[in-house]
Amino acid sequence: MKTTPFYGVHTAIVTPMKGGAVDYASLGKLIDYQIKEGVQGLVPVGTTGESPTLDYDEHIEVIRYTVKRVAGRIMVMAGTGSNNTKEQIELTQRALDAGAPSLLLVSPYYNKPTQEGLFRHFAAVAKITDKPIILYSIPGRCVIDIAVPTLKRLHREFPHIIGVKDSGGGPDRWTELRRELGDKFVILSGDDSATLPMMACGAHGVISVASNLAAKPIVEMVRLALAGDLAGAQKLHLQYFPFFKNIFNEPNPTPIKWALHRAGIIASAEVRLPLCEASQPVEHLLELTMRELKLV
Repeated sequence: MKTTPFYGVHTAIVTPMKGGAVDYASLGKLIDYQIKEGVQGLVPVGTTGESPTLDYDEHIEVIRYTVKRVAGRIMVMAGTGSNNTKEQIELTQRALDAGAPSLLLVSPYYNKPTQEGLFRHFAAVAKITDKPIILYSIPGRCVIDIAVPTLKRLHREFPHIIGVKDSGGGPDRWTELRRELGDKFVILSGDDSATLPMMACGAHGVISVASNLAAKPIVEMVRLALAGDLAGAQKLHLQYFPFFKNIFNEPNPTPIKWALHRAGIIASAEVRLPLCEASQPVEHLLELTMRELKLV
């Protein structure tokens, strides 16, 4: 399969914190680790990057730092979504000014717009840039889906809306996405445990939380799936499935930050309220899983 920079594994990278501030030394170390392990891209300040609790200046500085550290070696997809259209436009413009080469826009959360409202919300951002845009549909957190007809309409009117990150769907939706939007529209899994099933239905890869730590095997799993070797990809899917599930036993990104700290990649597992530290049972389960997979 012919690929683009948006196929493959894009890590929804955590925002390391220490003493209440962004820990840029750890962020740089994590970015370098990701590139060394072979991911195709990074997504700074998505929800895994704790975008809801970063202030605007922190949000943009994390994007700026990531773009500068990556230095064009892989793709950077900056998270600038909001449930406030005006805020989303302002964040997007500032991210573009900071050098973001592409964007990830999450569905508006809590205010439950209609599909027409969704269309106008995303169109408002698409009108201010020609940079590639990936939309993010996650009804488990945002209550609403970006419906397939809405995605088709947005892609038709704004061809630089090139794809969707889909979380919480199932085989029928994934198949409909591929059938209705065609081979060139990028479909990425938003759930690590769903990556291989989605790819069997036509997805092109994953925006992954697990790859913050287990990047190399996830890159290989996706490479095999893109090459049509589903049996080879399945072996890795089955092997790492416990890790995919256990990093979501408490709200993301608390468990993956604990795992990264335990592995010595970031200096602290700190998260911001209203998130709090991992419970002892979750730490114990992660420890066992990571030892079994030789991740620590």
